[in-house]
Amino acid sequence: MGADVAIDYTTRKFEEVARDVDVVLDSVGRDTLKRRYGVVKKGGIIVSIVDEPEKAELDAHGIRGTTLRSSPKAAVLEELARLIDAKKMTPVVSETLPLAEFRKALDQIATRHTRGKIVFQVSEEPVKEK
Repeated sequence: MGADVAIDYTTRKFEEVARDVDVVLDSVGRDTLKRRYGVVKKGGIIVSIVDEPEKAELDAHGIRGTTLRSSPKAAVLEELARLIDAKKMTPVVSETLPLAEFRKALDQIATRHTRGKIVFQVSEEPVKEK
């Protein structure tokens, strides 16, 4: 994919390796976002899909920052449903849990190692009539 260096975040902090980066796409937020300011070169940008970059930190490092958010649109969601129903798209579901196990889902998400979505089953499957 064109990466010059791969960093295993479980053994090394990215800020020990990355320097003078043009763009950072932050998908983690919190303390990780705070550690990213120092790796972006002056004039660069941090784009976060999680937290709002702090203006004071951006100004202190001479960089820009923004968030990238989306709002669901009914027509787009309907088209996605059609694609899924037609088996042209397959959503990745890591786990389906009863709503009563909401806490378990939060604990899983907190690990930051969840692949796909966690789906909550709100009620029992309806019985199909014959």
